[in-house]
Amino acid sequence: MSILSFTPDLTQRPPRSPRVRLGGFVFLPRILDKGRALLAGKIGAYRYGAKAMDRHFFNFVGLDPDALKTEIAKGGGDLELLTWIHAHAKNQRQPWEIAAWSEFHLRRAPDSDHETLTDFADAVKKFNPLREDISTWFDLLDLDDYCSFGGKA
Repeated sequence: MSILSFTPDLTQRPPRSPRVRLGGFVFLPRILDKGRALLAGKIGAYRYGAKAMDRHFFNFVGLDPDALKTEIAKGGGDLELLTWIHAHAKNQRQPWEIAAWSEFHLRRAPDSDHETLTDFADAVKKFNPLREDISTWFDLLDLDDYCSFGGKA
């Protein structure tokens, strides 16, 4: 199957939410969407790899983003890619570690330093200054995705 037959066009819609899991990993389906879109030249304003939020996943499992991108280019589905990740990860993680890591990221809020909190608050205000329910990075990513494609905050 050609990678282009199921490649998300991230100029038209966002990747999957960072909350969606694959193999217990948050971020992973979003990373796969961005990798597929990057290879197809349809990544839009999103970033893939070590300089994006994706770095948390790559550091946790001990994978090089370019190695995963090379595997994505072969056109495998999500489960095939998950199997490849498990086989090639330098940091072999137990299910409880994956669950704890994912739960941490689901609830991860900005660091308590003034600069980070200010940057986070400014990012939320850009969508709607009255939104007090946005408290985690995943909340902000979901809001950004929604608003970037026409939603109203």
